Amino acid sequence: MLDWDVIVHYFPFLLKGAVLTLEISVLALIGGFIIGLAAALLKLSKNPVLRGISSFYVWIVRSTPLLVQLFLIYFGLPQMGIDLGPFFSGVLGLSMNTGAYNAEAIRGGIMSVPAGQMEASRSLGMSSKLAMRRIILPQAMRIAIPALGNNFVILIKDTSLVSTITLVELTLTAQRLIGSTYKPFEMYLMAAFLYAVLTTATSLLLSKVEQKLAY
Repeated sequence: MLDWDVIVHYFPFLLKGAVLTLEISVLALIGGFIIGLAAALLKLSKNPVLRGISSFYVWIVRSTPLLVQLFLIYFGLPQMGIDLGPFFSGVLGLSMNTGAYNAEAIRGGIMSVPAGQMEASRSLGMSSKLAMRRIILPQAMRIAIPALGNNFVILIKDTSLVSTITLVELTLTAQRLIGSTYKPFEMYLMAAFLYAVLTTATSLLLSKVEQKLAY
């Protein structure tokens, strides 16, 4: 049987952890989008060096676990004199990880735009950069929105891994409360409920954005 008194009493503590989870998610979402957009454009660049750097970044991030990437940033960088602390280490690790997946989604969107669009823009006197910004990217983002939305939902769930670098977000808050209440089922159930609320709200918001961009 569920202990409802424990759920009611400790729910505000978990809600506080959920707020931190949301802050990390929003910052990593913004960082991941910027990194992904930059990596996608570099990967489509005619410069082989820039294309190679972007391809290596996407390959190494997508080929290694997020947990290892977080450990490298949080535990590895201080060895070289760079100590970012748990919060910024978590945000940086999540941004770089989701950025690699966003890069492929955005690159796919750009490549889905007919080549004639660029040629028509250039014939009107636009530079390549201007045509990319005003003509190609708006269409590419509309195509990439579903894949980006999926990446963002995964990002929210992946924030639970930052608990391993001592960041007291939702999962670590639940684990600490279990140590004092001995009620693992109730605590993890509340944590799962709050994660579901965050991911569902994000999915609904992205669905609205997708509908708006469709017209």
